[in-house]
Formats: sequence, C-alpha cells, structure tokens
Amino acid sequence: MSYITHAQLAERPGAKELAEAATPAHLRATPPELMEAALTGADRSSWTADENARADEALARIDDAVKDAAAVIDGFLAKRGYLPLDPVPDMVTVWCRAITRYNLHQHRVSNEGTDPIVRDYRDAMKLLQLTADGKFSLGVYDPVQASPSAIDVRFDASPSVFSRKELKAFR
Repeated sequence: MSYITHAQLAERPGAKELAEAATPAHLRATPPELMEAALTGADRSSWTADENARADEALARIDDAVKDAAAVIDGFLAKRGYLPLDPVPDMVTVWCRAITRYNLHQHRVSNEGTDPIVRDYRDAMKLLQLTADGKFSLGVYDPVQASPSAIDVRFDASPSVFSRKELKAFR
C-alpha cells in the first residue's frame, strides 16, 4: 500500500525539486513541467522521446524512494499492530513525504543541523519511534483509540478501613 500519491508529491515538495533530485547526476535534470505532467498523469506528447524516457526514469526513482519510505513506516507501525492502515492517516502521509524526500536527497552535501529535509526526516523517525512505543497516537485513525473496548481500564481497591460513620465518634 502506498502512503502517498504522485499528485501529493507534485503538490509538495513539488515537481521542480523532484525533477532535480530524481534525475541522475550525470544527466540534465528533467524539465519541471514534464515532471509535473508525469506525476499528475497529464499529456506528455509535446516533449521528445528522450525527455519522456528521462522523466520515466526519474519517476521510477521516486517510486523506489516511496517504497523504501513505506517499508520503514511499516516496520515501525507493525510493532503496534496497526497494519494494514485503511484509510491512511494524514500523519503517515507526512512521514512518507519526509522520508521520501530524504531518500532522494541523501547524497546531497549540506549542513545537517540546518537542512529542513534532514530535520523533517529526523522528526518523522522520532514520531515513528514514539508511535511504535505507544507514546504517540495516529489520531482519529488510531485503531487503539477507535475501539475503546480495547482500552478497558478498571480500578480495584480494598474496602475502606475508616469510613465517615466510624470516624464520627472522634468528633
């Protein structure tokens, strides 16, 4: 199951960033308009066969990054028994976007302390770990919270030794 669609990726981070990140370094980057068309399924007949082939290769790299991100997410969510997710919570889509971007940009040279792609990736991994540990909820789509009977909390105590009636004599 894919946690993010091509259209969601075209919206954010955008076709330009994806075209630059997914095109191999030794090739000229796919034009952003062509990448947008490839992501949204629009008509690509106005571009050459070579350009379309490059766009298809970039799209295949994006799909590989999405699959890798989904595998990481599945690994964490399986610990809590959340799989399969239907529908996919918005938070999982955000995590998938962050991990996919990181996977596509992992060979980029940058200052990791200030890079927003690295920051988003680390945030996603931290929240995934918290979710796996049961300390973070998936929100309204959380299977544990959706069925309150799964969280049956009961308190049991021994009978009270001193009641109001018994303490009345000491007044």
